[in-house]
Amino acid sequence: MDDMRLSLLLNAVSPSIGGVLVRGEKGTAKSTIVRGLTSLLPHMDVVAGCRFSCAPEAPDPQCPDGPHAPGDGMSRPTTLVELPVGASEDRLVGSLDIEKALSEGVKAFEPGLLAAAHRGILYVDEVNLLSDHLIDHLLDAAAMGASHVEREGVSVRHAARFLLVGTMNPEEGELRPQLLDRFGLTVEVAASRDPRQRVEVVRRRLAFEDDPAAFADRWAADETELRARIVAARELLPRVTLGDDVLLQIAATCAAFEVDGMRADIVMARAATALAAWAGRTEVDSEDVRQAALLALPHRRRRSPFDAPGLDEEKLDETLEEFRGQGQEPDEDPEPDGPGDGGPGDGGPGDGGPGGGVPPQGEGLAAEHSPAPEETSPPAPPSPSPEPAPQRAGAGERAAVGASEPFRTKVLSVPGLGEGAAGRRSRARTEHGRTTGSVRPRGSLTKLHLAATVQAAAPYQRARGRTGPGLVVRRDDLRQATREGREGNLVLFAVDASGSMAARQRMSAVKGAVLSLLLDAYQRRDKVGLVTFRGREAEVALPPTSSVDAAAARLEKLPTGGRTPLSAGLLKAHDVLRVERLRDPSRRPLLVVVTDGRATGGGADPVALAARAARLHAADGTASVVVDCESGPVRLGLARELARELGGTAVTLDELRADSIAGLVRDVQGNRKTTARRAA
Repeated sequence: MDDMRLSLLLNAVSPSIGGVLVRGEKGTAKSTIVRGLTSLLPHMDVVAGCRFSCAPEAPDPQCPDGPHAPGDGMSRPTTLVELPVGASEDRLVGSLDIEKALSEGVKAFEPGLLAAAHRGILYVDEVNLLSDHLIDHLLDAAAMGASHVEREGVSVRHAARFLLVGTMNPEEGELRPQLLDRFGLTVEVAASRDPRQRVEVVRRRLAFEDDPAAFADRWAADETELRARIVAARELLPRVTLGDDVLLQIAATCAAFEVDGMRADIVMARAATALAAWAGRTEVDSEDVRQAALLALPHRRRRSPFDAPGLDEEKLDETLEEFRGQGQEPDEDPEPDGPGDGGPGDGGPGDGGPGGGVPPQGEGLAAEHSPAPEETSPPAPPSPSPEPAPQRAGAGERAAVGASEPFRTKVLSVPGLGEGAAGRRSRARTEHGRTTGSVRPRGSLTKLHLAATVQAAAPYQRARGRTGPGLVVRRDDLRQATREGREGNLVLFAVDASGSMAARQRMSAVKGAVLSLLLDAYQRRDKVGLVTFRGREAEVALPPTSSVDAAAARLEKLPTGGRTPLSAGLLKAHDVLRVERLRDPSRRPLLVVVTDGRATGGGADPVALAARAARLHAADGTASVVVDCESGPVRLGLARELARELGGTAVTLDELRADSIAGLVRDVQGNRKTTARRAA
């Protein structure tokens, strides 16, 4: 956990780094460590009575509770605000104070969690499960350092600068790239495999549960020392210099790893400066740059959710060595032996740092540069080695082939209007999105349509004896806002891995198409599942999950060969969807069958059995798409027959592409027919 501890401490020293994203397996005390950071942070001064935590020495001139006159304030602990995954938009950004609006007839703003987190820590556990509309507000606040609220007749702007800390389990899905880039640093954590360390963890946990006060007293001195070190590093930070040579190393490293944009360069510079201050030095050296790169770049060099985060340390060392001491202009240092002195901080990272505090920097940095075996294990889960075991070998089986390059696919959506989890695929009634109207609430009121409520109550004010400015509102006047947005669906892939699919190297193209659809599912916040069928049976290669990289890993290791038990694959998919309807009835499924339509196994009449299985899905109303993988000059059209039995549509691999030539031809032909009709 050294990297995680160091990343949090560096952000405590320099909050401008931009926060920390902690990725790791469940049960590794990620949340416990984050919550423990608040007790180490110094108290902060705030304006008394200000709900937005303005600093007394420099209050926000646009504070809704202002204006504040500069002066003495009150001191209080640094705030840790937790954003629940299921929080509403109103709770995050704030909203109109409905009680005052209806009872007193005045517009008043009720602050949300972004206001409460100003100058403190905003912690999001399971940040990868956060709804898109909440992520959008976080992105805006993180980018501008302020929150702008324009809703329900309220127009408010307030400062919202906070340390953003998120924790997540990668098995449950990945983050959107925009939010991922907003985190300054990222670390991978895993439970120790050292039995002695695990014993010590258990001992401390039991000791805390037996007597929390005594446990806190035992570590009070260490916490006081660490808090003092944070304060000292904060005071030293403005005096730390960042030389041209290390700036060149930072820029060269970001360029070598092809990270997008310039945010990585800025974050690395801030992190390297904080590392020097944490070690008690006033100059940044190459070792600080190296450590900053290991923390700031892994999550920024990913090109797709299927790429495991990480950094090639050999390449990093080569880049740093290549640009060491090259930051000075040639005419500034006429003596050629200047770079040989090693530049600032040549005495080594361990020599310059103070001895006290936790973690000890003299040994801590060296340990982090040579991680123990358990620290390098987190990237492994996307492609676990035990997975091929269920794929039993059969007659005529061929080895797994690699997937072709993924491409942008057409949007496949579920028809109708759903009410599922927020996402980006199909139309749905949601708690957010554009307001389409109002209805009388059935049950508890969750989204008030203010204008409709006022309109319903207005005609009865005289009859109800209204005398003051307030509006007399009764239960029957309340109106629920109806909103329409997009939902995420369950996309279940049923992939034909039989021998007929392996012919003419089609499986590589098929895997590329499925990977493309998986990437689309990731971007649209869907759950995905994978059913494969070949030989004599079908199996659930991946139960429905939010982790598309896990699905990609299963697909990559999928061998081909044997007969085509199409009916077994469809029946297995039907069982999976039946169970998922019980678990999550509001999430609508989309079945994607990837096959050439041939049925050569599963009974005396495999084609009839496949048709019967397809009609089960049609009877349930499951939206389905058949990706027709048939190729060659002679085509039987079996996949399109299957699509008709499913009550869905069929597309070829070429038609699946968003920029397919077939689609362009159809559009051109359609435009010509429309033009001809208009001319006639």
